[in-house]
Amino acid sequence: MASLSFTQIRGKNPVAEFSRTRPELGLTRPSRVGFRVFASESEAKAEPDLSVTVNGLHMPNPFVIGSGPPGTNYTVMKRAFDEGWGAVIAKTVSLDAAKVKNVTPRYARLRADANGSPKGQIIGWENIELISDRPLEIMLKEFKQLKQEYPDRILIASIMEEYNKAGWEELIDRVEQTGVDAFEINFSCPHGMPERKMGAAVGQDCALLEEVCGWINAKATIPVWAKMTPNVTDITQVCTGVMMHGYGIVKKLCSELQDFMKLHNFSSIEDFRGVSLEYFTTHTDLVRRQQEAIQQRKAVRKGLQSDKEWTGDGFVKETESMVSN
Repeated sequence: MASLSFTQIRGKNPVAEFSRTRPELGLTRPSRVGFRVFASESEAKAEPDLSVTVNGLHMPNPFVIGSGPPGTNYTVMKRAFDEGWGAVIAKTVSLDAAKVKNVTPRYARLRADANGSPKGQIIGWENIELISDRPLEIMLKEFKQLKQEYPDRILIASIMEEYNKAGWEELIDRVEQTGVDAFEINFSCPHGMPERKMGAAVGQDCALLEEVCGWINAKATIPVWAKMTPNVTDITQVCTGVMMHGYGIVKKLCSELQDFMKLHNFSSIEDFRGVSLEYFTTHTDLVRRQQEAIQQRKAVRKGLQSDKEWTGDGFVKETESMVSN
C-alpha cells in the first residue's frame, strides 16, 4: 500500500479576510485549511519479474536471439545487449572459416499466402545461409570483448565441426577461454557442408550423434545445448524476428509478457513455468480427440426424425439441432 503524507495548505481567502477586517458587517467565517495528498513513488507496485535461470545461467528475461545473422559480429551482438535481450546465441563458428563460401542473394521472404503470393503477409525468411565465414580468431576476440563489457549478460557460442574428435576438442577449448557462458552444438543446419559430416548430417544419424556428443560432453566445462534438426528429408528454415523487426522488438516482447503476467497475477516467470506440460501430447492424439469431439457434436445435433417429435417447450433447441452450420 502506498504511504500517504499530508501537507497543510494555508492560503488567503478574500471573504474571510474581508470579514475579519469589517466585523461590523456580520460576515464572520472561519478560515479554511486544505490538505494535499502525496503517494510515495517508492511504494508503487513493482513490475512483474521477467528474469529466468536456465542451467545456472541467469537472464533478465526469457527472450534469446537465435544463432544466425543477428549474432554474426561484435557490433550486432552489442546492439542486442543494449536493447535488452536476455541472451544472444552467436552465429555458428568452426575451426576453418575459409571453407565457408556464402552466396548472394541467399534469402527469400516466407509469406503466409499459398503459392508465395507477393501480396501475402511476410511471416519469416527462408535462407541458404551458411555458418560464419569470419576467421575464428576474430570471432573469439569479439566473444571475449563482449564478455568483458557485459559480464552480467549471457553469451552462448554456437559451434560446429567436422567428424573429428581432435577438431571438436580444440574448438571447445579455444571458445571456452573467451569466457562464453554456454555452448550450442549445431546439429541442425541443413546446409552445413553435409559432405564433411557437419550440421544436420550429424543430427540425422543417431550413431554419429551419440559418438560426437560423447566427445563434446567429455571436454566442455560449461553447459552444452544440442540444437537438433526435426527433419529427416526436407527443411524450410525460418530466421528470427530480429531480421524483420529489428533488435528493438525485445522491448515489445517484454512489455506484452508483463501485461500477460499482470492479467493472471503472476509476479515472476517461475509462477507459471511448466504449468502447460501436463497438456502436451502428440499430433496423433490431437487428431483422435478432434474426431471424437466431432462425433459427439453430431450425436447431440442429430435433429428430429419426424414432425411428431416436435415439442412446444423444446422448440428452439430442436430447431438448433437441425442447423448445418
